[in-house]
Amino acid sequence: MLLLIQTKVFPFLKELNGTTSPFTKHMANAVFVIPNGRLLVEATKTIEEIFIAIEKDATEGGHAFQDIQGDVYEMLLSEIATAGKNGQFRTPRHIIKLMAELVAPQLGQRIADPACGTSGFLLGAYQYILSHLVMQNNPDEVWIDEDGFHRATITSMLNEKLRDILDKSFFGFDFDTTMVRLGLMNMMMHGIDVPQIDYKDTLSKSYNEDNYFDVIMANPPFTGNIDKSDINETLKLPTTKTELLFVERIFNMLKIGGTAAVIVPSGVIQNSGNAFEALRKLIIEKAELKAVIAMPSGIFKPYAGVSTAILLFTKGGETNNVWFYDMQSDGYTLDDKRSKVSNSDLPDIVQQYKIRNDRTDTNRKQNSFFIPKTEIVGKGYNLNLSTYKEDSYEEVIYEIPEIILEKLEVIEDYIQTGLAEIKKII
Repeated sequence: MLLLIQTKVFPFLKELNGTTSPFTKHMANAVFVIPNGRLLVEATKTIEEIFIAIEKDATEGGHAFQDIQGDVYEMLLSEIATAGKNGQFRTPRHIIKLMAELVAPQLGQRIADPACGTSGFLLGAYQYILSHLVMQNNPDEVWIDEDGFHRATITSMLNEKLRDILDKSFFGFDFDTTMVRLGLMNMMMHGIDVPQIDYKDTLSKSYNEDNYFDVIMANPPFTGNIDKSDINETLKLPTTKTELLFVERIFNMLKIGGTAAVIVPSGVIQNSGNAFEALRKLIIEKAELKAVIAMPSGIFKPYAGVSTAILLFTKGGETNNVWFYDMQSDGYTLDDKRSKVSNSDLPDIVQQYKIRNDRTDTNRKQNSFFIPKTEIVGKGYNLNLSTYKEDSYEEVIYEIPEIILEKLEVIEDYIQTGLAEIKKII
């Protein structure tokens, strides 16, 4: 078995999509690393058991085999995910679902992620598009998942025409070859036969696809700097910090009218340095900044405890008022275990965003409210929610001290009587 896999099967898999496909290109240097036949047999048995369970679940549960297969692959990715040396870590899938609901990608649009990792955002957009197609055509086949979002058996409705459109819709880039391979396989496992995912540093001079995409969803690396001499000349911010340059890159990649949802660390929205302020000015003056969603600092545990926010903006629009939302809970505990809890703000965020009104949503003591652009500009383009939110206090009315003392005396007498009874019993 080992010899057959090494010499026949693995070389065949490396050219699965033909010699010119992105998958084949990035599998060229892949090496088969299982060292002996016994380990290969054990691995094969485990995979076989997984597929038997998938087939049983598909038959009895009515779900599409490929959907379950893709979910299993996603689960395995979450088990092996660790913070990378370049500051990248896996974005929780329920946060990706939230961002997909907010940008609402449509069939036929070009959707991209300039730092795609395992392609979680591209997959989130893909699942949103197909789930909403199912909702339009067969609403009875849609259910609400554990995070409060619509979900459907999506791959069962894929036909040749849809596959052709979807194969040309998703574009991902990363400068980690392992991530590129994982991302390619992730999309293929979920039904995208020829994913457009490539090994590329989108901040470098080698990248030039600007004004091209309709939708961008991303969680770019938060930490790190790029060599000044290698920064793409279209990036004008006076900085080498990747968390700033990636947002500018995303802005440049969008078409006029294109929308982006991007996760940024709190420094991007509030720090007072020239580059930080210049970036915020860019997305407020050259785009319509629609929303700033402040997230609690435990969202990315156990990988990082950094405080973050989601920025939602449309290139070429005009910012008049910015909608803020103070997320208190994402449906999971904010410790390293990240256990599921009953309360979650995510469905409320989607609902409030869809019905937001800049004339009526002005109460800054609520979880969501609008702030006029003029006020934001006056504060150095500061987008930190706590700068604008007003704390609400409930007045507590206490009884007068004499009554409180009388009640304490009654309690004390009761305790003394009880102690006397206990002593008698003893």
